[in-house]
Amino acid sequence: MAGFPEPLQRLIAEFERLPGIGTKTAERLAFAVLRDTPAEVGSFVDAISSAKQSVTSCLRCSNVATADLCDVCADPTRDAGLILVVEHPRDVVSFEKTGRFKGTYHVLMGRLTPHEGAGVEALSIRNLEHRVTSDRVREVILGTNPDIEGDATALVVEKRLQGKAVVSRLARGLSSGGAIEFAGTEVLAEALRLRRPSGSGG
Repeated sequence: MAGFPEPLQRLIAEFERLPGIGTKTAERLAFAVLRDTPAEVGSFVDAISSAKQSVTSCLRCSNVATADLCDVCADPTRDAGLILVVEHPRDVVSFEKTGRFKGTYHVLMGRLTPHEGAGVEALSIRNLEHRVTSDRVREVILGTNPDIEGDATALVVEKRLQGKAVVSRLARGLSSGGAIEFAGTEVLAEALRLRRPSGSGG
């Protein structure tokens, strides 16, 4: 039984390595690339190369950046005494779209998923602890996703910060099991505004 040519199989395999991309989707993406003009393919390859070479992590909050500090941390008008802890850089974008949050962020770069091998050591919690103690942070808002893994992650962060800062949680206007990145801007704004003290926070 004949299959795809080897170069096409390689392209499909590379797409399939990406998170959330199954075999059928990888095949569709590969054929879409084949339909592109050489100029369009060149632009696609250049975008990947440029992002890989230029995008790094903010030294303060671990958000994506193109310099030592991300745009938020480099902004002197932001309230450095207020930190919103999120799981991923895309969550920062979601909250920024509300236009309501004027503090800073801390990106954990993941969450606790022991079944996938992601434990506490894989998260940027130690950097967060350092920020809280050295930058005189008065409040840390836990903005992890409202699901089992997100709640477990928030609990660990809360315990690590106990006695170091006031710790609060987003209001439960967010649907349980949902994801921050898919929540509407008004829902996120209200979750921030109606945030509540965390259970055992300092």
